[in-house]
Amino acid sequence: MGRVSTPHLPIAGPARTDRLRDALLAAAFTADGLLELLGAPAYAALARSETVPALRATRGDSPLETLIRLFLLQQPVDRARAAAALPVDDCLADGWLVPDAPDGGTVRASVDVRPYGGPEGQDWWIVSDLGCAVGGAGGIGAGPGGVDRSELVLGVGGASTTLAGITVRTPVASALDLGTGSGIQALHAAQHATRVTATDLNPRALHIARLTLALSGAPEADLRQGPLFEPVAGETFDLIVSNPPFVISPGARLTYRDGGMGGDELCRTLVQQSADRLNDGGYCQLLANWQHVEGEDWRERLSSWVPSGCDAWIVQREVQDVAQYAELWLRDAGDHRTTPEEYAARYDAWLAEFEARKTRGIGFGWITLRKTGSNRPSVIAEEWPHPVEQPLGPAVRGHFERQDFLRTHDDAALLGTHFRLADEVVQEQVGLPGAEDPEHVVLRQNRGMRRATKVDTVGAGFAGVCDGTLPAGRILDAIAQLVGEDPVLLRDRTPEAIRMLVEQGFLTPVTD
Repeated sequence: MGRVSTPHLPIAGPARTDRLRDALLAAAFTADGLLELLGAPAYAALARSETVPALRATRGDSPLETLIRLFLLQQPVDRARAAAALPVDDCLADGWLVPDAPDGGTVRASVDVRPYGGPEGQDWWIVSDLGCAVGGAGGIGAGPGGVDRSELVLGVGGASTTLAGITVRTPVASALDLGTGSGIQALHAAQHATRVTATDLNPRALHIARLTLALSGAPEADLRQGPLFEPVAGETFDLIVSNPPFVISPGARLTYRDGGMGGDELCRTLVQQSADRLNDGGYCQLLANWQHVEGEDWRERLSSWVPSGCDAWIVQREVQDVAQYAELWLRDAGDHRTTPEEYAARYDAWLAEFEARKTRGIGFGWITLRKTGSNRPSVIAEEWPHPVEQPLGPAVRGHFERQDFLRTHDDAALLGTHFRLADEVVQEQVGLPGAEDPEHVVLRQNRGMRRATKVDTVGAGFAGVCDGTLPAGRILDAIAQLVGEDPVLLRDRTPEAIRMLVEQGFLTPVTD
């Protein structure tokens, strides 16, 4: 599509944008520079939309302090002071800055610009609407600069960084960022995809995504306006990522969060339609909210969304009751700042919607699909509220590779395979002090999903000697001899336990 003409936003002329980026770097207006100047408490407070600590830390006149006050704290700055940090004439011409007073003596930013560290130490900047760089838009009343609040574009939040961290980052020919928002997922995808397409229903989001990519020095994406997969009808991709407007709400007030479809229908539609947009072996990864419906198992409900020919891994990270959920998103919309009567009416509307849909709770997590074409798909839905190690993308890829392995190896083939214990797995023995034998043995991962699982003494002994040199069957024969057990019986009963250890990532098949 052509360039989006959107009022109240800068333009990204290549030469002047390059000079702006050089100025930001020269002033150390980077993620590391912010942390060094502000200190950890004020830096962390910014992520919670609390600006007072950062205001106190930027009372000097250094270029970095000037840029923080302009682009993150929305403070007007004396033009001469701004000129010491930025090419002011360029920034005024392109609209990054606007006059704050009739005499032009002070200037202010037209957008938020948030320094963001790339996965390999790159210095990037995420552009968003004023007041939306961090922590959402809960404190904003009317939209800045006359912008309809429903069309605001948010910057970096926890959901954005979670999706970026879990995404599989293998080199691909084509990637789709569906619902691009500020463009952070497209920016990540540009590092490993030859062609990036980014879509959004909101034309302001497409314009801001272009600014994010240009200011960060990334190739321009193919930007298209429209809902869901409509802008890419008939096309397929190797990777699809989406941080969609997944909030389950009684209406479609805010484009950045409300999908405008009843219940969790938007997330279900994305999952079900993704298979037709994926190339063979391609991944679709998205964040989602889903209903916990009375009388239904959430795992079975979400597993039914998965299209045929796809493996799926669905991870529920958190569950909120409907009252907590309504209160969270009412605050996000700033409804707590309205009159008590208005707040109560909107709160009641949320609860009425949930009651009508027999919704007892809302789950949040991530859904990853991989198009395999298999007639024996692996569909796993699990609850995992525990800490994980980000970036988790390599662990996600490993999960699906192990499903491919397990699907193609029967018990005999499994016993003929060489395995290696995954990195940083430790063994814990649990039992009473002084007892001759432990009550049970636990294997614990210190990487990736950081799982823990109980094993018996045979399982612990087996895992402990898996260094890739011997096939599984030979190891079991040796264990049988040590413990005085029939090796045939041990071979018969152990493959199921080996499959579990492989599936959960404790053991890795050696395929060299």
